[in-house]
Amino acid sequence: MTKIFEMHFPKPFVVLVLIEAAILVCSIYVGEATSWVGFELTWPSIQEALPNALGYAAILLIIMFSLGVYSEIVATAFYQVVLRVGVSFFLGFIVISAIFYTFPDLLIWRAVMAGALVFAFLGILATHYIFLHAIDLTPLKRRVAVLGVGEQASRIDQLERHDQALGFVCMGFFNLAGESTTVPPARIAEPETSLKDFVKRRNVSEIVIAMDERRNALPMEELTECAFQGIDIIDYPTFWEREASRIDIDALPGNWLQFVISYPGGRLLSFIKRLFDLVVSLTAMILLAPLMACTALAIKLDSPGPIFYRQERVGLRGQAFALLKFRSMRTDAEKDGVPRWAAGKDDRVTAIGNFIRKVRIDEIPQIINVLKGEMSFVGPRPERPFFVDQLAQEIPYYRERFRVKPGITGWAQLNYPYGASVADARHKLEYDLYYIRHCGLMLDTIIVLQTLRVVLWPPKQA
Repeated sequence: MTKIFEMHFPKPFVVLVLIEAAILVCSIYVGEATSWVGFELTWPSIQEALPNALGYAAILLIIMFSLGVYSEIVATAFYQVVLRVGVSFFLGFIVISAIFYTFPDLLIWRAVMAGALVFAFLGILATHYIFLHAIDLTPLKRRVAVLGVGEQASRIDQLERHDQALGFVCMGFFNLAGESTTVPPARIAEPETSLKDFVKRRNVSEIVIAMDERRNALPMEELTECAFQGIDIIDYPTFWEREASRIDIDALPGNWLQFVISYPGGRLLSFIKRLFDLVVSLTAMILLAPLMACTALAIKLDSPGPIFYRQERVGLRGQAFALLKFRSMRTDAEKDGVPRWAAGKDDRVTAIGNFIRKVRIDEIPQIINVLKGEMSFVGPRPERPFFVDQLAQEIPYYRERFRVKPGITGWAQLNYPYGASVADARHKLEYDLYYIRHCGLMLDTIIVLQTLRVVLWPPKQA
């Protein structure tokens, strides 16, 4: 669990969340002090209000995280921050009001709530703006040196240049074995530069071995000395997995999965995950019942045909099952019997179908598959047997995704839109393999919370 936390919460993220948590807690006291309830800033009064302040802060932080306020801190445009924080506070107000109405002992006066929300909203926007525009986050990041200048090293360089490197900053690249250079020359250390001296001078905390040809000689003596000085040394696949939150299939050795995967967590995790599925699915079924009824009526009025659509999919260990969805296409979508990729812009999709696919409402009936045990709430997207056979021949490790149950939502679904080609399927598999490597209660919770973000702000589709 600690490893997952470190991979998904880089230091800049942690610092920002801690600052904004403090702002949220303090905002309750500001609301108390500026309201008519007669609050006095004394230690007993502070202690009395603290449980309410902590609960209020926790609720708003969870909602903001769910809506992606803390995703891609550096790359996110500020207007998106304003929009998402605004929606978060609106939802937070509704949730908190409902909680305090249900539990009167936790009462926070409306006058206090109004002042607290205004102060917190302005404080969080100011904090985000400072982090995005006014602070050099480099000191908060992991400082790395990369051994290699080829394709693997180039991917690290591009990850950093595209403002996706929340957790690291690359101090330089070393060409140790005459590799074909794809890294910009300005970023490559001089040939006579000592790795040991470079690490010390640039205060490097981690060395990444990212040479395309692993047969090339490594400076073992210098690496050993760096290791004994407390410098972490990791290989490229591990580094990429941690920083990009996906697996680089091209960089994996042939026996990689066989050594690192049996079933993550064993029987205990299986039991916890099944319990998690039942609780989340039953809760979702109850809360979404009105939406399901309205969707069924809209589909019936929009086009002739059944409300639900059953389709054979491949599940755990390659076993087939009937997937249940709201029908989003015409009934003659595959009248010739030949399966086709489901693309973002598909002329087979009905008017209502286009909407329910965009906001993922068509996936809701899969809750029944979860309750039956055929699916999990979180997991790789279930695929059709026709495409599984095709993709397994063209993409290495493709059948490894059947080591876990397929899911309604998942890591690939959050990070990549509808796949419409073999290339898309390969890219999504990188995220699926990452999930299989790290699946657990914490990652599942992160995925469930962030699914709301994807529903409100769907990924752009070509």
